Amino acid sequence: MQKEVVHICCKLYGNSFCYPHFINLIHEKTFCISLYSCTGKRVYSCSTAKQDTPQTDYTQYVDPFIGAADNGHTFPGACRPFGMIQTSPVTGAVGWRYCSEYMYADSIIWGFTQTHLNGTGCMDLGDILVMPFTGERHRTWDAYRSSFSKTSENATPGYYTVTLDQAKVKAELTATTHAALHRYTYEQADSASILIDLQHGPAWNEKQYHSQVNSCEVNWENDSTLTGHVNNKVWVDQDYYFVMQFSRPVIDHFELPMAEIEKGKRLVASFNIQPGEEVLMKVALSTTGVEGAKANMAAEVPEWDFEGIRTAAKADWNSYLSRIEVEGTDEEKTNFYTSFYHALIQPNEISDVDGRYRNAADSVVNATGGKFYSTFSLWDTYRAAHPFYTLMVPERVDGFINSLVDQAEVQGYLPIWGLWGKENFCMVANHGVSVVAEAYAKGFRGFDAERAFNAIKQTQTVSHPLKSNWENYMKYGYFPTDLTEAESVSSTLESVYDDYAAADMAKRMGKTEDAAYFARRADFYKNLFDSSTQFMRPKKSDGTWKSPFNPSQIGHAESVGGDYTEGNAWQYTWHVQHDVPGLIALFGGEEPFLNKLDSLFTLKLETTQADVTGLIGQYAHGNEPSHHVTYLYALAGRPERTQELIREIFDTQYSPKPNGLCGNDDCGQMSAWYMFSAMGFYPVNPVSGEYVFGAPQLPEFVLHLADGKTFTIKAEGLSEANKYVKSITLNGEPYTKNFISHADIVKGGTLVYQMTDKK
Repeated sequence: MQKEVVHICCKLYGNSFCYPHFINLIHEKTFCISLYSCTGKRVYSCSTAKQDTPQTDYTQYVDPFIGAADNGHTFPGACRPFGMIQTSPVTGAVGWRYCSEYMYADSIIWGFTQTHLNGTGCMDLGDILVMPFTGERHRTWDAYRSSFSKTSENATPGYYTVTLDQAKVKAELTATTHAALHRYTYEQADSASILIDLQHGPAWNEKQYHSQVNSCEVNWENDSTLTGHVNNKVWVDQDYYFVMQFSRPVIDHFELPMAEIEKGKRLVASFNIQPGEEVLMKVALSTTGVEGAKANMAAEVPEWDFEGIRTAAKADWNSYLSRIEVEGTDEEKTNFYTSFYHALIQPNEISDVDGRYRNAADSVVNATGGKFYSTFSLWDTYRAAHPFYTLMVPERVDGFINSLVDQAEVQGYLPIWGLWGKENFCMVANHGVSVVAEAYAKGFRGFDAERAFNAIKQTQTVSHPLKSNWENYMKYGYFPTDLTEAESVSSTLESVYDDYAAADMAKRMGKTEDAAYFARRADFYKNLFDSSTQFMRPKKSDGTWKSPFNPSQIGHAESVGGDYTEGNAWQYTWHVQHDVPGLIALFGGEEPFLNKLDSLFTLKLETTQADVTGLIGQYAHGNEPSHHVTYLYALAGRPERTQELIREIFDTQYSPKPNGLCGNDDCGQMSAWYMFSAMGFYPVNPVSGEYVFGAPQLPEFVLHLADGKTFTIKAEGLSEANKYVKSITLNGEPYTKNFISHADIVKGGTLVYQMTDKK
């Protein structure tokens, strides 16, 4: 029986966990077994005696269009959990508006690309644009686009479809981890063709759009197979190799002329088909070479079974989404499960099926542990997304850490913002330190701790380009504004948190000297607190404060400069996640601290800065430095105010609509905040392993944890009026702490909130 379970799990999901819900697929009514991954390691136990109820389709509650309008920057196309491929429609590619290449309100589709960033504020990926069409084959490069009707567009996890009006082609997309599978049904078949545009890629401006490709080679290996290699650079220097196969022979192909500054080829391939017939297309990618792409395709899409791949993709997503059972309205479930979905799109597994990948030094190497992940938006995701992974996707965590350490040993420091195995230097500090230290603190040991700590120590002590001048930091106890190009306050405060994380890991490993060194640096935040204004304020190298000083002035290194990162003094003054009592003491106690915090939510902020959104007063929920701030009330003796604000944020900043995200999803961080807060707690200090209580927003959750354990969360009496927490019990016993630990959750049990309308 165990072998049968292993076989089915491996066939559908590779090494993904098998969950109790999945057992229904085996059509066994009674059993008591252990589930094993394909590696033979026991990952889940199932002691349920009877499993004859229908399996819930959790994908029905996922709407991939949420966040695809305004500045959510999500995409609606097909992908797998943590997959390399995200095949999705393109409605634009130039300017910040099109970081995901898609805006819900647009009515023209340019084509479909195979990789996308989820919810970021920068441009990259968007590899290999393809567009099916009919009619005249020789056109200008931008004349293959088509209008479409919104009524023909549909998306669900692992599947996307739309009908192109001009071409009268129904396009359908699905995906595996390393490959996309397209199906085009041509309603009319005169000159049925496909445009393959290798110049395309999202860019900041028109000039960059036409110049971002550095080299491009293609080869028709036979009448149905195209291979190639492209090197481009928008955010990182990217090499990708591809193999493209068609289900029908290409009867003719040619290249379109290129502009003088263009190096990416545009090809047109044509087919001989009858009206109503299909052309299927496989596209597999690799960072290592064409042979790697071929191996990925052979392993994951050996046949032309579109419906089989689509069904497997749906099952794959359900295997993850079923880890949390939620009670609530359909609207609430849609918000929650779409958040869950968005959080699992990345980090992306960019190593080949054999574990090889191209590293930051452009060498092809084997990944430690067999898989290499990239797309680490760490400035965002260390706050809640990575804590969420430690809780609900623990089998991936060691792989994430090994990937961060592997990259650190090549480039000399942990990734700041890792993409395609390279460093793009976006944002400040280096929160790979926090992610590694958090994993170690929570007991993950599938990585070499000595290697990992050495990477942390080097990251925090050896100055590296553009971001970290540790000599100045140690000399002054902060980054002086006159010696730092930009973002001096944010760089200091965020680096201080990483120092705390380094000290915590050092202490746990018995490295007393290192622990003391980094613990001293973790107090550097105190050097930027101006008691006269009660703000974290830029300070010069001579010890004087920078003047004039406007605490509402937004800083943004990419546009207006300043001393703050996509924020201002009002937002960054609270950025002391590791030592809230110390921050309270700087204010002179809880009362002045709370008075200042009250002002944050009432003093109106006037700004047009696109990254600072979701405003409640000066609080900006659309940008990550604010995400822990509502929970500071709970840590300062006013939990009822935390509970009020959580409800307000839920009501005003999230909705199950294309414009339902108030800011960039930022690789799942906005979504992770939602899920934690819906359950009634949040990791203010991720490395501590403590989740600070807020107030639950849905009546019940069942978390399916490792080794068959469950953790049930109930909000008894929850209603529109009953938004306050009267009392909490854990496993039937009164619980009076203002947080719950990670260790207590993963033991399994039941957490019950008694809700009330009284503060």
